Amino acid sequence: MPLFSRRLPHVLTRKDLARALAKTYAKAASVDAEEALDRMERAVASDRISEDLYAGLSAAMAERKGSRTTEDELVDKLSEGVQKRRARVKAAELTPAISAAMVLINLELGYAPEMMRNALQTEKGRALLDEGLRELGAHLVAELIK
Repeated sequence: MPLFSRRLPHVLTRKDLARALAKTYAKAASVDAEEALDRMERAVASDRISEDLYAGLSAAMAERKGSRTTEDELVDKLSEGVQKRRARVKAAELTPAISAAMVLINLELGYAPEMMRNALQTEKGRALLDEGLRELGAHLVAELIK
């Protein structure tokens, strides 16, 4: 999926993305906040992970955009939210779909068994993963755009 806006990776940098998702990762992986932030920073350094996370965020922003809201207005609101609230994003509710997204991150970091990769590559697994990435994106949009 193309990015909602070319500005998106500049408004919500990989470091900001890691910080915004660290609490959700900490909750899912049962690790402390510092370890979660470290792992998320390593995960978003991977192009595959960051592209998937930005795709989920793009889908959520496309859903959020109303008929009278321009793309730039929505990205500007996101930018304001990132500046004000990036470190205060609450953990997302852990659904099976969000858990699938966390498994993808753990696979990238080498913390999940390889057999989990096979589970995510099935049709059902990929659908669940895509849903999880969209849910994470929707959570970020809800937390950052007030």
